[in-house]
Amino acid sequence: MANKSSIVVPQAREAMDRFKMEAATEVGVNLKQGYNGDLTSKQAGSVGGQMVKKMIEAYENSVK
Repeated sequence: MANKSSIVVPQAREAMDRFKMEAATEVGVNLKQGYNGDLTSKQAGSVGGQMVKKMIEAYENSVK
């Protein structure tokens, strides 16, 4: 059984990594491949917030 944070489909991990890098670029946060523990909470939050914003926009556009 997979834990909550594991991604079962390997292609999904790759897609999420690309999505995260794209969102980081949009908000001006410089991410590197792998561990990014040196980010501030503000930077990490802005990346996550941008990802959520884009997911909501994609959903709203798909149900129109």
